[in-house]
Amino acid sequence: MSTAASSHSAVPVVQLWVTAGPWTPRDKVHSRGWARGAGSAQTGSRRTSRPRGRCAAMEAGDGREETPLPLALSKFHISEEYGFLLPDPLTELPAPYGPWMEIAHDLPQLIASRQLRSRVLQMPQLSGWHLRGREELHLAHLVLSFMTMGYIWQEGEEGTVKVLPQNLAVPFWEVSQALGLPPILSHADFVLANWRRKNPDGPLEIENLDTIISLPGGESLRGFILVTLLVEKAAVPGIKAVVRALRAVLHLDEETLHEALQELAEAIGDMNRALKRMHDYVDPAVFYAVIRIFLSGWKDNPAMPHGLIYEGVSAEPMAYSGGSAAQSTVLHAFDELLGMRHSAKSTAFLHRMRDYMPPPHRAFLEEIRRAPSLKQHVLSSGDARLCAAFNRCVSALADFRSYHITIVTKYITIAAAKARQAETGDRASPFAGKPPSALEAKGTGGSHIFSFLKSIRDSTQEGTISA
Repeated sequence: MSTAASSHSAVPVVQLWVTAGPWTPRDKVHSRGWARGAGSAQTGSRRTSRPRGRCAAMEAGDGREETPLPLALSKFHISEEYGFLLPDPLTELPAPYGPWMEIAHDLPQLIASRQLRSRVLQMPQLSGWHLRGREELHLAHLVLSFMTMGYIWQEGEEGTVKVLPQNLAVPFWEVSQALGLPPILSHADFVLANWRRKNPDGPLEIENLDTIISLPGGESLRGFILVTLLVEKAAVPGIKAVVRALRAVLHLDEETLHEALQELAEAIGDMNRALKRMHDYVDPAVFYAVIRIFLSGWKDNPAMPHGLIYEGVSAEPMAYSGGSAAQSTVLHAFDELLGMRHSAKSTAFLHRMRDYMPPPHRAFLEEIRRAPSLKQHVLSSGDARLCAAFNRCVSALADFRSYHITIVTKYITIAAAKARQAETGDRASPFAGKPPSALEAKGTGGSHIFSFLKSIRDSTQEGTISA
């Protein structure tokens, strides 16, 4: 267990039945010796140790280490069928955790009636000792994270609290430590572990899918989560293509490498097509005025400038970023493979978002980073066909990021303008409460959203090569 964890914990941190190492906090408000992580290394940065084996000549000056074969996805808790999604997540915790599940299944109603906080305060103090295995831990983290977001934001951004009560804070901290995740809602909870099939034998299609735990937002929230899940599912062939490409580089197998790059470009295109379904399932007004606040964190958020005290864990406030698409491992993996180099500011934010990924997924990114450089290999090959295939991947990735900007424009910028117009106009807003404004120009992860998205899109476009 890290010294960082022990320095603050007022309760023993439970060692549960998982092998993942403890989470290393970078987003903690600096206090009592918890050092803030710099997170400033460039994406695609290289180690300085000498490369080994047959690729040594081409890698001179690049500094990547050869990754031992095989690069097995299962080693990193990545599924051949589901990618980074948790395969068939559990939907119920063991009986001792009934009080958690009872509240979690009623969250939209409890929040709408402003009763969630009182219900949480009446909740018994439960420990994580009875949780067995990764699946139960992920469901517990999902339940506690949704409960926490509802508790914090029940009264909107002007009615936040400074303290998360001990009966919620302590078990949330314990489960987070066991999984190596921070104690806040992240992409790993919101999407990766929050899905179930309506018909267990049916396809992984949106008509046959539902969420396990919900928040206010109704069908738009369901659509937002499940469309994002389908983007993750569309990425699976691309994830496997990453591994195939790295193996091909090590074996100097140009034909397999060309096929892998074709598969990667096609997968990114499929992700883009999946993302376009957002328009069919998510109402921009509902996303902006209702859903978005529940994804917001307490780092770089003017509505909670001092962070949050986790009672029974720390007497001092802690600050964590909210859920963000930047917490998905998919694009980080593609960036690492293709050697993308973003600005120092964007890279620092992206690397900080990796702290919100499950540790095995972070380890996968590190393994790609340590592998021989694909970009250098393609450049050294002088193969025009490989260069064209590489550039198609880069163009597909830039197109995906451009379309993400289109989505953000519709669901945040235009929706915010309409919300302001409705608030000042004669007609009443169809949604109760004041639309959130603290993060109007920021993402829920705390980034300055448009400057960040345009910066990484532009640097991606600059990643193409010439034969």
